[in-house]
Amino acid sequence: MACDTMTRPNQTIQERASEVETALRKLKADLLTGRVQVKIAANGAIAFAAWGERSGLTDACAYRLLTFQNSGELRSAIARAESASGRRVNPRAVAAGHHSHDGGKTWDKH
Repeated sequence: MACDTMTRPNQTIQERASEVETALRKLKADLLTGRVQVKIAANGAIAFAAWGERSGLTDACAYRLLTFQNSGELRSAIARAESASGRRVNPRAVAAGHHSHDGGKTWDKH
């Protein structure tokens, strides 16, 4: 996906791939332990609250990559968030660009 291949100056694609994999592995572990929580907007957009080490990945990019990987950690975290919020994740809202810059406190589309 384009979101995980944007390299910094002088960074190889292999270095970027390793950086992304490390960030996703840590995110999955943090979702599993509850250190990072999924937040769901009223329209179904998604954000990861308390996600610190993102290595340049957006919430939407991480969501798409983990969905593609069929991550059990993501599925469990989404199930908890959907149950707590009474809302379902809407992949169309994510694809439309609805996002949060503050872990799900406020939402924007740009």
